[in-house]
Amino acid sequence: MDKLFFDIDAAGGRELSPFVFGHNLEHTRAAVNGGLSAQMLRNRKFAGRPARNCGVASEWRGIGERAFFQLSWEDAYTRHIGCEKMHRRNELQAQSVQNMRPGLCGIAQENITVRAGQNYELRAVTKCALPVTLRAEITDRKGEAVYASSALTLIPGEWQTSAFVLTPNMDDDEATLRFVFCERAEVLFGALSMMAEGHFHGMRADVVKCLKEIGPTIIRWPGGNFAGEYRWKDGLLPSDMRGPLESAMEDETQPYTHGYDHHEISTDDFFALCREVGAEPFLTVNLVWNSPQDSADWVEYCNAEADTGFGRKRAENGHPEPYNVRFWSLGNEMGYGHMEGPLKPQDYAELARTHISVMKAADGKVELFSSGPYPNDEWAQGSASVLADQVNHVSLHHYSNVRMDYTSPGSIAQTYKNIVSEVDKARQITKEMRESLDRTGKPLHISFDEWNFWHAWHRPSCVGEGIFVAKMLHMLLEESAKLDMPVCCYFQPVGEGAILITPASARLTANGQMFAMMKDHSGARLCPLKGSDGSALATVKDGTLTLTLINDSFDRSRTFCFTGGGKVMRAEVYSSEEVTPYSFFTVSELQVSREEDALSCTLPPHSAARIQMSLFE
Repeated sequence: MDKLFFDIDAAGGRELSPFVFGHNLEHTRAAVNGGLSAQMLRNRKFAGRPARNCGVASEWRGIGERAFFQLSWEDAYTRHIGCEKMHRRNELQAQSVQNMRPGLCGIAQENITVRAGQNYELRAVTKCALPVTLRAEITDRKGEAVYASSALTLIPGEWQTSAFVLTPNMDDDEATLRFVFCERAEVLFGALSMMAEGHFHGMRADVVKCLKEIGPTIIRWPGGNFAGEYRWKDGLLPSDMRGPLESAMEDETQPYTHGYDHHEISTDDFFALCREVGAEPFLTVNLVWNSPQDSADWVEYCNAEADTGFGRKRAENGHPEPYNVRFWSLGNEMGYGHMEGPLKPQDYAELARTHISVMKAADGKVELFSSGPYPNDEWAQGSASVLADQVNHVSLHHYSNVRMDYTSPGSIAQTYKNIVSEVDKARQITKEMRESLDRTGKPLHISFDEWNFWHAWHRPSCVGEGIFVAKMLHMLLEESAKLDMPVCCYFQPVGEGAILITPASARLTANGQMFAMMKDHSGARLCPLKGSDGSALATVKDGTLTLTLINDSFDRSRTFCFTGGGKVMRAEVYSSEEVTPYSFFTVSELQVSREEDALSCTLPPHSAARIQMSLFE
């Protein structure tokens, strides 16, 4: 059995940045659509191209033997505000349903999970030239059993919104939502919506609860890569009217929504989320397609008093007091081939300057972050150094990647060891970044605002990756002050590693469990540990010493012996028999023994622990 002896200096140490426990919320993959968003309908605004010869938008099917379907872009309900330079395809469309003779026709979406007795809030934005009775129904997969229905009277004229509630009388994981009518007429569907009652600003309450458990102190939004496609002013429109946003990297960033984001979360919704979970907002501007004035207007909307133009719009939206957003990123991953915009550091710096001047004019207190393919001396000299008089933070991204083979006991052990060893590479990257920035001679901070294991969105998490997260957090807390790295953001908790979401549930993965276990370190004082090898970390806050321990061994227990603590108030161990996909930690009481002034405990293989001690007794 391995043993580690160390001493805790509870009186010494330095204050930690509270923003080491940051996270991303990027509108990519299943983080929002199919993740945080409470919206249950797919392609609810009819973006993209229809399937061959049918005229019906993706994710929908037509009903009616003599019905004619087509997508209409001449008379769409959804729209954009500003950002005229950006030209995307098939974003603004309505679904036309023409009944060529009396009889049942309409559109339907299948594979919707419903629960008996649950109220579902629905909206239908429609337009017709003749009176129509539209029936909304939740049925079984074949449309034979009707679980709930409501009749909507459509009045000829302009677009109208019908809001109603359906309460099914059966549980069904493969239910169908249908909108049908029998008149010989045309109905245009501009947008449809379905959300379970009890959502938080259009977000799932169970996912928000999981985010609160993780304890993010700062959230970077709306991207990431998605920042290059985002039109912030569209968020001033009602959610049903906001135009879908086509991705420039369909398969990479929007693979589950046919290449489109449906803009379910606005600026005001995001700030409501930040308040709810206790996080500082961190916004990324669309540096390429938004004009400098668009960026300045966003700063004004967020931070100006209500007597300014966009401050007045914020007040009209129900938020008279400024949000006072402090952190703003000037684009994302600029200089990479997968991003639109300048590929050379000098060109990026020139573009950034045009936004910086007007953003600072809107609020001189904002703290700006520059982007680029770091660590990179050319970019450090040609961009970070050039912008250093106005921009003091420089973005760093790093994703670990190993081949994962779980087919035999030997390959499981090797995969686990490869995963946890990736922390050493991440540490080296941060040091190289620090050295590169130091060579500029400018006072520049590191913002390590994207880190995770690659491909976290399309495979299940496991305890092995949970141990990786625990070790990464130890490393980031240890290096934050040494490397002048005050901001660190995991990419990303919702649907990509830390929160597992199904249509009917949400829970923390092993990764998320480690964030929840470690969050008491946030904003505390880091204590020196004499004799530790990085597997132990101690902080003090409000008279409580929090000690976290990690045994990253695959097959050996480890005993931790330490002095300098206090009276044990709480001790728990996060352990698991498995490290393979779909594994989680089980939390149980940790036995801590005392012999004279020393405390000791033993952790099983691939486990972590949290011990909290009072320094006043």
